[in-house]
Amino acid sequence: MTNVGILYVGGPTAVIELGGLRLLTDPTFDAPGAYPIGSRSLVKTAGPALTATELGPVDAVLLSHDQHPDNLDAAGREHLAEVPLTLSTASAHDRVGAPVRALPSWEHIELPRPSGGTLRVTAVPALHGPEGSEPLVGEVTGFVLSGEGLATVYVSGDNASLDVVRTIADRLGPFDVAVLFAGAARTPLVPDAPLTLTSEAAAEATRILDARHVVPLHFEHWAHFTEDGATLTKAFAQAGLTDRLHLLEPGASVRL
Repeated sequence: MTNVGILYVGGPTAVIELGGLRLLTDPTFDAPGAYPIGSRSLVKTAGPALTATELGPVDAVLLSHDQHPDNLDAAGREHLAEVPLTLSTASAHDRVGAPVRALPSWEHIELPRPSGGTLRVTAVPALHGPEGSEPLVGEVTGFVLSGEGLATVYVSGDNASLDVVRTIADRLGPFDVAVLFAGAARTPLVPDAPLTLTSEAAAEATRILDARHVVPLHFEHWAHFTEDGATLTKAFAQAGLTDRLHLLEPGASVRL
């Protein structure tokens, strides 16, 4: 299938075009700087390639979670009011309110396509760190996009678990495109394990999902991302998967 467009904005933020609809992942539009979260701060090192206004209208936001500023920042939160639909976790609905619709894991919603038919958005599990870290890091979700005549797309959200990826692949795979949040994020909150996929794990996830194309997000523009585009390139080369990796520059897009 060659009907997926992805525009990379920066960090975890991208626009996915599928079935005539435009879906925005984890909106982060704030400027560089230190952003407090509890007693800690996360440091943003670069701003987005495009503002929300420059992106133009989107049909829905796919929000992996709301509790961390590297996935939903102040400008991104304001932008939710301008979007017809935001899908996320029950926790995000409780905290953010009406702009967010809770979509539990394995449940789905059908979005009408402009040319007829629907795009199915299915919520899937995500584990934002090692087993047992949920009380510290909070609830997170991923998404699967599918529909008649459309590519099947997996959007991981902040997931660090290959076991979770296997479960999703068994139930909903194989996948044409995987949008994988990588970067091996690390913070003092969970000091001994990454909170998102390492580059090596992203390559293994590609095998598990049988994904023909992979677009990484969430691997740059924040100081707590410990792996980057170079480590992704190396890991995919070592796994013999270079031809599947689409590493985009901020502001660039790809048609798959």
